[in-house]
Amino acid sequence: MENYIVSARKYRPSTFKSVVGQKSLTTTLKNAIQSSKLAHAYLFCGPRGVGKTSCARIFAKTINCQNITPEGESCNECESCRSFNEQRSLNIHELDAASNNSVDDIRSLTEQVRIPPQLGKYKVYIIDEVHMLSTAAFNAFLKTLEEPPHHAIFILATTEKHKILPTILSRCQIYDFSRITIEDIVEHLQYVASLENITTETDALNIIAQKADGGMRDALSIFDQVVSFTGGDITYKSVIENLNVLDYEYYFRLTGLILKGDIRNCLLTLNEIIEKGFDCQNVITGLARHFRDLLVCRDEATIVLFEVGASIREKYLDMARRCPDRLLFRAIEIANRCDLDYRNSRNKRLLLELTLIQLCQITESPSDGDDKKKILIKPLDPSEEKPNPQPAATQNSIAQPYGGGGNYASGNSRTYGQTYGRTPAIDIQQDAPVKISPIRSTSLADIEREYTPDRTDSTVARPSEKDAKSAFTQKDLVDNWLKYAESLTIEKTRLKNTLKNCKPTLRETFLFEVDVFNPSQEEEIGKCRDEILDYLHKKLNNTHLKMKINIVEKDVKEMIYTSIEKYNYLNNKNSNLEKLKNIFNLTVE
Repeated sequence: MENYIVSARKYRPSTFKSVVGQKSLTTTLKNAIQSSKLAHAYLFCGPRGVGKTSCARIFAKTINCQNITPEGESCNECESCRSFNEQRSLNIHELDAASNNSVDDIRSLTEQVRIPPQLGKYKVYIIDEVHMLSTAAFNAFLKTLEEPPHHAIFILATTEKHKILPTILSRCQIYDFSRITIEDIVEHLQYVASLENITTETDALNIIAQKADGGMRDALSIFDQVVSFTGGDITYKSVIENLNVLDYEYYFRLTGLILKGDIRNCLLTLNEIIEKGFDCQNVITGLARHFRDLLVCRDEATIVLFEVGASIREKYLDMARRCPDRLLFRAIEIANRCDLDYRNSRNKRLLLELTLIQLCQITESPSDGDDKKKILIKPLDPSEEKPNPQPAATQNSIAQPYGGGGNYASGNSRTYGQTYGRTPAIDIQQDAPVKISPIRSTSLADIEREYTPDRTDSTVARPSEKDAKSAFTQKDLVDNWLKYAESLTIEKTRLKNTLKNCKPTLRETFLFEVDVFNPSQEEEIGKCRDEILDYLHKKLNNTHLKMKINIVEKDVKEMIYTSIEKYNYLNNKNSNLEKLKNIFNLTVE
């Protein structure tokens, strides 16, 4: 039985040309060799599996080659190249700083640096994972790294550049390796597959490249794993089955159901995904990334951020045309909020189901006879989207939401399925099942109100179902203002203190002003403006009441800072303080 070598080692780059995805860096290194402008210390940094150590070995091999090609590559025929290929070269030393990170290890290295090379021009020292060196080891290495012998070259490699001392960084030429693009990984995997006589599908290799997250070593390791599973025939279905990756078709199906507002089928699709063993958090993070990909596909300028195969790209472009930007903004925000709340939730599946319900309620259906209303999204099948006729009594009973998008129902109470007197619209047709519209729909104007800070007009009127104009006094206003502050829970202690310190002043019949002393207090009251006005409307029986928030600055002269100022202030309040000071012969410090 032949010794098996994994693809990551078998197809490891041996020349600058075979390095994948780092063309600018390899070109720079080749030019430095050809022009004989070699630095004494290099730092190769970047993510794992992108070719840092491989480039260091190729560089060390090439600078000692006796017959460098015109392209700047090693000849692989001279004694130096053969000794390197056979792993018996005495001019190239590799040190693993993860296990040799003490001062003694560095001192041993510096002793070896003094010995000149027996064959070739340079002795190259490759120190991998250099960030693992201790601080004392770094300090012991500084002098040698700054002024090494002319025949010594150091190549430091690390994945965590920020952990290296600035004094080390200043002595090195720094090369930042980038993540390898999905297109480059797919192209290299196709090359490996052709040499190994393995049949592949482009979409399958694309999934492997995405899973590798920019690392060629990880991609080749996953490739070997899938080859063992499939027996040499890599298909898209076998890859997602072996790697436990959720098929992107599920995300397209969920997006289509969200566009239609179909809550029930969304929940059934989620149940189908969970029954296949996928974790709920992976589902929500994948859905958030799916909405993000749809968003970047909507503009030619941002489509470069979307790295997938050609066939999948066309599906995303087609779906992106149906989803406006504002819908995707809202969907990404909802999905991201669910991801943040997932760890603290006790009923994780219910949290995900509620998130899907919220996503389905982003859209708003047009009512009869209202040509000015527009659907927020374009339906998948226009023939299926028909306005539901409603009886006149039902239409008249529906109240429009006001203020901040319907977060608080009248009377400070809210029932599931009702917001501000709005009831689910029921569509009854002859010989047809009863259809109930979504519990709550959010219009484009609601979304704009939610994401647009109300800074231009601080006077906001609050409409109500009852038109009341009862008179009230300044005392009534302040008393109810303080009662509302006392009714706040302990979680809103900051708001309670702000309301107590910033009392309202009645200016006109239906207008009162609140003077605050900083933008923070203005924002604190502004967030609860709707709640405060709802409370005052009810208690004062006046629905025309308006509130205006003003920021006033305290007079600097009135502020007391020093001890003398405090003493003078208290002495003005009570002249006996001066007598007390004189009797006991006291001084003010």
